[in-house]
Amino acid sequence: MDYANQTIEKTISMGYVSESFWDRWLGSGLPKPTVYELRQRVNGIEDWMEVLHSYADMFEQLALKMQRQHLISEAEYFYRNAAMNYYLIQWMFPCTGTDKQMWYEYCRDMYLEADSLAADLISEAEIQVEGNQCRGRVRIPKHPRGCVILLNPIDSAKEESFKFETGFAREGFVTVSFDGPGQGETYVFNCCLATRRGWELFVEEVIEFAAQQFPELPLHLFGTSFGGSWAIEGGSHPRIDRVAAVSPVLESGIEMPDYFKERLSYVIAEGENPLILKENIRHDRPTLLIHGRMDEWVRNEQIRSLYRTVTADRLLIEYPDERHGCSFRMDDIIRAASDWYAS
Repeated sequence: MDYANQTIEKTISMGYVSESFWDRWLGSGLPKPTVYELRQRVNGIEDWMEVLHSYADMFEQLALKMQRQHLISEAEYFYRNAAMNYYLIQWMFPCTGTDKQMWYEYCRDMYLEADSLAADLISEAEIQVEGNQCRGRVRIPKHPRGCVILLNPIDSAKEESFKFETGFAREGFVTVSFDGPGQGETYVFNCCLATRRGWELFVEEVIEFAAQQFPELPLHLFGTSFGGSWAIEGGSHPRIDRVAAVSPVLESGIEMPDYFKERLSYVIAEGENPLILKENIRHDRPTLLIHGRMDEWVRNEQIRSLYRTVTADRLLIEYPDERHGCSFRMDDIIRAASDWYAS
């Protein structure tokens, strides 16, 4: 058995034994019956693909039915659900290749169908980082009052942050979300691995892109987990107005599950550690920190210590019953961050 298959087996096994494994997907909108079926039926990658593909196909057929009945918002909703299932299939493959690329293409196709039906203007964009193409999404609501740059966790992609995208758009914010080195399309199709230097350049390029596209709007950063760390670090850019970070990872050597460490080994260049804050960064940008007290990766005292170093306006929101990422408080987080950006 090769290393990638071992990682897949470890990942599937974690789904059996760990409730927290599913927080991320339930928070992103995966229905509980789907999770239940995955935990009951799946014994390997073939089962994983079969279950999720059947749901994706069902949602696509429902979307087509809604379109024929001119129920546009319902059709968009079902296309998004189909895309989510395809996304979760490709995510299970830790290493890029034919399978991962194929399922990612299916996910993209469903997103494009849904985007074409959305009330907001949604477009694709590209930036270059060290000669690598990084693809992104831009969503523009009517009468925007600001722009939120979404920085996603490393083992993630712009498609996974769709709930934040739609939530901030509903609150009147343009959203800009790109796949960085080691993420999404940048890894799957370009084989670009994450490095600290690559991520420094990536965050700078995304901010510059947003500043050029929306010069009249205040720019804000939002990130979760490792993306939250980079939102804090990126806050030193002079064009950034305010920062919000959910569960930012603050130190090296944290205890991660074996399956997750193995997954990261595929997308991070050997010898690199682009995932934590560098020392002596400025903390003079207005910063909102959001933390779950049951977080197994970020200790309560760490987040409070970071909070005390912020010299500008600051706010700390703690949820006593949330784990890493605060996945079941997304709606509350969107409202809190929107109020923070508008203050």
